[in-house]
Amino acid sequence: MQQDLPSLLRSLLQNPLHPLFYSSILRVLTRTPNSLRHGRQLHALLLLHGFHNNPTLAARMAAMYCSSGDLRSASLLLHHHPSPSPLLFNSLIRGHSLRNLHTQVLSLFHAMLACSLLPDHFTFPFVLKACANLLSLFTGCAVHSLCLRTGLELDVYVGSSLINMYSKCGEVRFAHRLFDVMLFKDIASWNALIAGYMMVGAVKVAEHLFDDMPKRNVISWTAMISGYTQNGVADRALQMFEEMKKDCEEVKPNWVTIVSVLPACAHSAALDQGKKIHEYARTLGLDSHPTVLIAIMGMYAKCGSLVEARRCFHCLSKRDKSVVAWNTLIAAYASHGLGPEAVSAFDDMVRSGVQADSVSFTALLSGCSHSGLVDQGMKYFDTMSMVYSVEAKFEHFACIVDLLSRAGKLNKALEIANKMKIDSGPSIWGALLSASRTHRNLEVAKIAAKRLFVLEPSNSGNYILLSNMYAEAGKWDEVKKLRAVLREKGMKKSPGCSWSEINGQAHAFLTGDKCHPQASEIYKFLQDLPAKMKAAGYRPETSFVLHDVNEEEKECNLATHSEKLAIAFGILNTSPGETLRITKNLRICGDCHSAAKFISKIHHREIIIRDINRFHHFKDGICSCGDYW
Repeated sequence: MQQDLPSLLRSLLQNPLHPLFYSSILRVLTRTPNSLRHGRQLHALLLLHGFHNNPTLAARMAAMYCSSGDLRSASLLLHHHPSPSPLLFNSLIRGHSLRNLHTQVLSLFHAMLACSLLPDHFTFPFVLKACANLLSLFTGCAVHSLCLRTGLELDVYVGSSLINMYSKCGEVRFAHRLFDVMLFKDIASWNALIAGYMMVGAVKVAEHLFDDMPKRNVISWTAMISGYTQNGVADRALQMFEEMKKDCEEVKPNWVTIVSVLPACAHSAALDQGKKIHEYARTLGLDSHPTVLIAIMGMYAKCGSLVEARRCFHCLSKRDKSVVAWNTLIAAYASHGLGPEAVSAFDDMVRSGVQADSVSFTALLSGCSHSGLVDQGMKYFDTMSMVYSVEAKFEHFACIVDLLSRAGKLNKALEIANKMKIDSGPSIWGALLSASRTHRNLEVAKIAAKRLFVLEPSNSGNYILLSNMYAEAGKWDEVKKLRAVLREKGMKKSPGCSWSEINGQAHAFLTGDKCHPQASEIYKFLQDLPAKMKAAGYRPETSFVLHDVNEEEKECNLATHSEKLAIAFGILNTSPGETLRITKNLRICGDCHSAAKFISKIHHREIIIRDINRFHHFKDGICSCGDYW
């Protein structure tokens, strides 16, 4: 039809037809790509014949302009109309909503009410979607009251939108009450409630709802997978993804599903499963979607495979190398301790014309911090606002304090923390406390710990870290006092846990763990290891054993740290020369860091350990961090 339009428009110039005919043409143009030029010509024709104020035609023209992305022309229709109709407002509200312009949606809604026009069942879903995405509970409640006054609360689409709004705004119990009184519950209402319960951490309730659903679609499955991932139940997210593939031939994962499940692989450092999901996405043709490819890239980086992450980045077209893609690459370099590469990637991004954002600088400054690039980090921090138009936020100050603290400039870091206009939070004082231990500065540690005890009264880690410093200094009376405080508060130390994925299965180890089926083999391996390491120059760092016991007992305690158990298990269960990948829930201790270097050399293995802060790549007796961590 688009080819016939010019001749049709010329004909209509001389012989105007009934307005309904123009409505049909506008409907076709709205659904046809690259039709804005013809749409404008038709608009001119309607102006010429005086049909432009017809309520139906005005609404159709607004829809046409919105679908073509010309929101300005669509809005001008409203401004120039003598008496805009609900149809016109609905077209504009829908058009802005589909482009996620939620603030403008609410402005249009207020303008509609100011014209004394009543919203209908087409208006409310888009307005409630705007309230949900803006987390505007107050406005959402006001809109709900209008739904009640117009008798539309129980309309299936309005009802589902209300449930979604209350769920996203954290009022999931109220959403459930609405759900219970709905006469007809569509899949959207079930999905919204499931997502709401997952968002507030009520995983069991979400599971019961999912099990009770009469019918599920891809959004239902994705909501569960995403919810499990967000709540740290990574193994269940991966299991649910497998169930979706096997049990639901009529429901195939889409690109959102893939993006939702990949963080579960990253959380568990499940590289083998991540590779399988990547391959599955490729078979469905989903890996060409830039958002999916960026998510795959992030998964590889967090699973320790920087080479694959970089390969994914280079597979993106220039147009698809968005700020999100660049940020993922910069953060990958930063987490692997490759500060110079993070800086280089940041500079490449800027040269390519992509505008750096707040996340870019967080990743960049983190990379500088982990590599000791103090001067470069400070230079970028000082020029953020003036050169890059990015205002420094709390997380950037936290990176700078961490940067200076790691470099041993504790007094300078303390000065910045004290002078911050933004309230300094736990991450800033935590960085100071951690670095104080590294640089054995008990005075700064006490100042930082004092602030942390107020900011995080229930965090046992702060008490334990200060207690460890007192133990290293031989101040056992102070250690006893802090341990007494922990007992009084009922707080316990988070146990060190390390895990490794072998043949697609995760194996977890706690410090001193003897529950694993191969425990006897693991302990036999570790019993023989110290002699080999000492012959190569290893000396146990017994300062990391924080008990008032003799040196021999301290060495025994060090030998059963969780990361050593995981390394031993990996060596026993993989082929010679195969890379070992270990994840730890806490910061790797100094002795395990030293031991991993010697083990990598003795057994000719690359050992990649991801701790709570970063990656360590051990190879031939050297760590990628250069012992700066």
